[in-house]
Formats: sequence, C-alpha cells, structure tokens
Amino acid sequence: MEIFEGMSRREHEQLVFWSEPKLGYRGIVAIHDTTLGPALGGTRFWNYATDEEAIIDALRLSRGMTYKAAITGLNLGGGKSVIIGNNRTHDREMIFRAHGRAVESLKGRYITAEDVGTSVEDMEFVRMETDHVVGLMGRSGDPSPVTAFGVYRGIKACAKERYGDDDLSSRHVAVQGLGHVGHHLCRYLAEEGARLTVTDIRQDRIDEVAEELKAERVAPEEIYAVDADIFAPCALGAVVNDDTLPVMGFDIIAGAANNQLAQGKHGGELHQKNVLYAPDYVINAGGLVNVYGELQGWDSERSKRKAGDIYNTLLRIFKLSGDENVPTNQAADKVAESRISEARHLQKSWI
Repeated sequence: MEIFEGMSRREHEQLVFWSEPKLGYRGIVAIHDTTLGPALGGTRFWNYATDEEAIIDALRLSRGMTYKAAITGLNLGGGKSVIIGNNRTHDREMIFRAHGRAVESLKGRYITAEDVGTSVEDMEFVRMETDHVVGLMGRSGDPSPVTAFGVYRGIKACAKERYGDDDLSSRHVAVQGLGHVGHHLCRYLAEEGARLTVTDIRQDRIDEVAEELKAERVAPEEIYAVDADIFAPCALGAVVNDDTLPVMGFDIIAGAANNQLAQGKHGGELHQKNVLYAPDYVINAGGLVNVYGELQGWDSERSKRKAGDIYNTLLRIFKLSGDENVPTNQAADKVAESRISEARHLQKSWI
C-alpha cells in the first residue's frame, strides 16, 4: 500500500513503526488528530495476516477514536496501536515493555490502554516503561462494564427513537460476541427483562451466558437471520456487509463492536431500509469515557454517569438524521467534525 496516501486520505498526523525482533515485538502506533488533546486509544494485539492489514487497522481505528472523543465531548484526540503476533502467548512481559518504549518515544502525544487481545495486566508491563498508559489496576481498570453500560443506554435511546418508548422488557435482542463487554451488556438487558438470543465463536461463552441468563443460543453464522427487534454486534467489525444485509430483518442495529459497517455505503442502505443504526463510535464510547475519567481523577460513578449520557447524544444524532434526511453515521460525523473544526480556533495540535 501507499502509506502516505493512506494517511492523507484519512488526514492522519503520524504513523510510528517500532521493532524489537529479539523480543518478538512488532508494533505500530497511529495518531490521527490531536486538535482536542493528546491522542488516546487502546493497544490491539492481533495475528494480522500481513503488515498492510495491520497498518490499515491502526489507521482506521485511530480515526474512529478521534470522532469518538469529539462527539462525546472529551478533550482528547484519536490514536490506536497494534501489536502483530499471537495474543495467546504467555511470554508477554518483554513484548509489552517494548511497546511501552514505543509509546514513551512519543512523549505524551499518544496515551494507550487495553483493547482486543490485551489486558489490564499487560498495561502494567507497559507502565514499566512509560507513564502514558491508562486503565491500570487500582485505577479505572477494566473498561468493559462502563462500555457495556453505555451500549445498554444507547440501545434504550434507539428503542425510544424507533418505538416511542425505551422500555426493553418486551424486546428481543440478538447479541453477537460474548466477551467482557458483550457479557456485561447481556446482564443489563436481562435485568430489564429483554429476551436474548446469543452467539460467539467460542461455545463455552455461549453456554455460560445462556445458562446464566436463560438466553437462546444460535451458531455464529445464524445470528444475522434471527427474528429479533434489535441486533447488538459486540465482536469484530464489518458485520454489516453485502452478504449479511439481505438476511437481516432487525429494526435496530446497536452494539459495542468498532467499525460495524463494512463500507460507508452500508449506512445509506440501512437508512433506505428504515433500519435505525447507532453509529458504533458513539454508542461504544463508554470505554473511552472510563479511561478519560482516570486521567481527570473522576470516581467510577461519575464515569458511569457520563457514559449514560450516550443516550442523549444518540437522540441528538437521530434528530439531525431525520431533519436532514441523511444516514445516522453521516449525521454523527457532522457533529464530531463540527466540534473539531471549532476547536482548531483554540489550539493547533498537541505537542
């Protein structure tokens, strides 16, 4: 791929490569935009098929973090880092200490946290080499519960918009992905009395949630055709695509996964089909709120209240979408871009 062309297309500021072959470390840090503050975004540990795939993921995810911070009203920019390799390895200390050195080289322009394939324990290794890391033990810790609460509140906002009432006790929700966030989300939904159908690529997770919450089970490939009111994708991205859209019969798509639309055109197709879509970087912003709260010294309840405000943010986006007859993902982008543009009059970038 043409790296500078890829950066220019998404208006990225910086792309950093760091390698320590003897330690098995290959890392990439992408900084998208620092207009609002230092770039914050988690570290993803994944066995990418190619270096190009890893670069594209870092660029795509860091841009999403910029928009997530902007639309949530946080004074942060967007960044993301990826580590290429097997995230199930037990030899983690030196890999993450090497990653900490990569983060430290940016002198505060980028702050990291846990993400897919990494943990709070991994961030403790990162902290051995840099102070520019959040989501640590004894501080904000695992962001999953706050993320899940924000998604739950976002689903209620979607129900309010679509049905005129945010009560979920009579709604059927299909949840894809039962990791930390998906499992917590299912608990919130079950507590309100929602009917659940669940799936995951790991059978043990399906069985655990089904038995705990009396949820129905389906195979991973069957979730898209479930006859449910709401689809909550909480695994990896690109699940709304040319193959899945024709079989979906949901009224609402609202979940925790990043980059749920395989292509921008799919937001328009959902709009045309009258499927209400909660833009992913809005509804899943609770994790970012959680680590921002750590930086600001908030207690857990304040972070949770801030994540709960995703409800009102989505209602504003839905109103703009209706007023201008544009897909909800485009309406969300407009709101985020407006805040970034206004902030550029106050400061140029985080140095």
